[in-house]
Amino acid sequence: MVRKIVDTFGDQVDVVLSSSPARLLGMDERGISVSKMEEEHVDLVISIGGDGTILRNIAKMKKPIPIIGIHMGTVGFLADVDPENAIDVISHLIRGFVYDERPRLELSVNGRFVQNSINEVVAISSLQAKIITFEIFVNGTLLNEVRADGIVFATPTGSTAYAMSAGGPIISPDVDAVEIVPLAPFKLSSRPWIIPFDNEITIRVKESKKTAVLVVDGKTVLSDISTEENPVDRHITGNDVVTIRRSRYPARFVRVSDAIFFDKVHRKLQ
Repeated sequence: MVRKIVDTFGDQVDVVLSSSPARLLGMDERGISVSKMEEEHVDLVISIGGDGTILRNIAKMKKPIPIIGIHMGTVGFLADVDPENAIDVISHLIRGFVYDERPRLELSVNGRFVQNSINEVVAISSLQAKIITFEIFVNGTLLNEVRADGIVFATPTGSTAYAMSAGGPIISPDVDAVEIVPLAPFKLSSRPWIIPFDNEITIRVKESKKTAVLVVDGKTVLSDISTEENPVDRHITGNDVVTIRRSRYPARFVRVSDAIFFDKVHRKLQ
């Protein structure tokens, strides 16, 4: 698929590849790191793979470039374009396109930036199948004390992913909110919360002898260094303050059809 795209459009527009595919296809002269595409004035990123590939590509960009996904994975909720339609779709896009902005979560630990998230941030016990107690604060006020395996903090985009599997509601993309979903909570009263996106969420591990790990968009993150390129791994303890807020830099998804969100949910998730 990558070679076909290059062969079809290479004479019409400048086509660059992320470093690994460029090496594999013997096109090193076209290779560039995804993280450097913005400074090279790339206008559109075409992600070939599943939703995970899209998430990884977005995570590499501080200010995400508009992205479109060619579906080569399983569910393909974010990857809208089927391979058989890819060339036709791209031929239309190179003449102009519009995109929708989706808010991301910014994760920091002890005041240091860790990573942005388009789907979810998960705080989970570092010991498998061991319950842990978290305190959740919203704008400095205690929202809840949760005993559970962990907690999912999801965007509307992420509400159809891990949060949904954990029993959280599906949120329409035009609703500016974050959902908080306990994972296997101990109390029946521990239910999901929906809060405005602009609120600041703070998390603490309450028990001094227990630790947690942070997972962003399915990847365990490394929490001590403030850059995405050079983080350092460690567990979160009761002495740490985890903060989640709106990222300054939203993700941008190219619109390829006028399909209604609820129709997409029905087609992809039934």
